[in-house]
Amino acid sequence: MVIQNSVKLIATLGPSSLKSSIIKKLKKDIDLFRLNMSHLSISSLKKNLKFLKKNKITNVCIDTEGAQIRTAYVKKKFLDKGLNYNISTNKLRIKNLIKLYPKFNISDIKKNTKIKIGFEGLELSVLSNKINYLICKVTKGGTLESNKGVHIQQKISLNPLTEKDLDAIKIAKKFNIFHFALSFANCRKDVDYLRSLISKRSIVISKIESKTGFLNRREIIKSSNSVLIDRGDLSRYIDISKIPLAQRIIVKDAKKLRKKVYIATNLLETMVKSSDPTRAESNDIFSSLETGCSGLVLAAETAIGNYPAECVNFLKECLKIYNQRKRFTKDNNLFF
Repeated sequence: MVIQNSVKLIATLGPSSLKSSIIKKLKKDIDLFRLNMSHLSISSLKKNLKFLKKNKITNVCIDTEGAQIRTAYVKKKFLDKGLNYNISTNKLRIKNLIKLYPKFNISDIKKNTKIKIGFEGLELSVLSNKINYLICKVTKGGTLESNKGVHIQQKISLNPLTEKDLDAIKIAKKFNIFHFALSFANCRKDVDYLRSLISKRSIVISKIESKTGFLNRREIIKSSNSVLIDRGDLSRYIDISKIPLAQRIIVKDAKKLRKKVYIATNLLETMVKSSDPTRAESNDIFSSLETGCSGLVLAAETAIGNYPAECVNFLKECLKIYNQRKRFTKDNNLFF
């Protein structure tokens, strides 16, 4: 039975949790299971949906790739500062090529534009723009890996859904999935487009994780059933020191519009590898609850982490203590 609390728990599924033994432990407490298309192939999606159906899991959300640029397949390596690399959306026979997808008008990228890849510090600057590729210099060394988010410090025009997203939506409808998360929602038009592809009873969770999404948050919130704050990608556009304030502003706007808002990214990042959370993580969860968030989202913690069940149990304990906070203020012995 799901914990009786107005705050929902959402868990992202992956190699660590797509096991019958783990699903059995999680399903009594998780309100919504998330399948992230940014890390799934279409064949894997079909396989996972069949697995969940077999395990009687129906509360599933398909999280789209959305309007985000990512690295294509590449052998993992460290790029040293000062080296030159070429960036393109095409498969070219040139040295030091970093291929990106989906395709966009790369000729629009201007000289000196900064390009950040992943969250391991890798940054490049555009030296020159050729016909179908960019010549760039590594300005900050970092690790280059496949399927990592690419953030270009210039406005790029992208479709709100990728071709893979469109295929995923068709498959999800066949499995009677009614929850869809729209990644990198930038405006109301993006939300309306997703709604045109799904049933009227479907739930749209729009993810606010870009500068445009933050600036257009009110129209996005109005047109969505709920919103999700992805603090990771949002921190590419808003300084980390300002993320707590941005989170509170979005939550406040959502509450005014009577819409639910979920908090994601780094809730229990330490527990990806460790069985114990940090004090900072515990405080972050409590602070998020105090601001009035409607739900907490586990991503890497349950998808690829070593302790998916322990993460959920810790969130349950946090919710229990938060709900009893008035008792704790009256009886100090409850702390011991």
